[in-house]
Amino acid sequence: MKVVISGYGKMGHMIEAVLKRRGIECAGASEDIVNFDDALAKECVCIDFTTPDAFRANYPALARKFKAVVIGTTGWNDIHDEVLACFEQAGTPMIWSSNYSIGVNVLFAAVERASELLKGHGYEPHVHEIHHIHKLDSPSGTAKSIAKLVEEGIGEAPEITAERIGEVPGIHTVTYLSGCDKLTFTHEAFSREGFAEGAVAAAVMADTLEGIHEFKELILK
Repeated sequence: MKVVISGYGKMGHMIEAVLKRRGIECAGASEDIVNFDDALAKECVCIDFTTPDAFRANYPALARKFKAVVIGTTGWNDIHDEVLACFEQAGTPMIWSSNYSIGVNVLFAAVERASELLKGHGYEPHVHEIHHIHKLDSPSGTAKSIAKLVEEGIGEAPEITAERIGEVPGIHTVTYLSGCDKLTFTHEAFSREGFAEGAVAAAVMADTLEGIHEFKELILK
């Protein structure tokens, strides 16, 4: 298989290193994915880690040009249905996630189940996240995904708080507080490498998949 990286910042470089280590061909890395060669694109899975504004401008071209697409960019929840419909209409396989860390996706599953079990028992949920000062969206896409799972399970939308500190790769904490006790789930990333490993794993899946998939549904079957 061949992979093209859309967005060549820190995550793009790390994804390139993971591809090399796994013996997967990187057919290009571009900040201008709209003008990437059409013929080559049809042979490639594209991994997109750009900015919210760049993704909003580029997603129709991603759906039209590539064999399959893995979306790691966050900050587009408000156009979620529009984006998925675009890929469905193009017939282009796509995997999306607010976070490609395996550990975070296990956190998603734990929070989903805990929220269902705690419903009606007087627990107040809260989501807190900490990221590096360069992160453009606040709160993070991961925090929003967690909050949605909490609300669907416990029936109450949690408050989300966010901090931007130094070079922190990412810390997400979910707290359930009652008058009797407190339950806490925390995931802390030590580096961005786990995100890159997960994104490459998703690209390998996308190379042979059909349809639209959320990453957590694929790895937590």
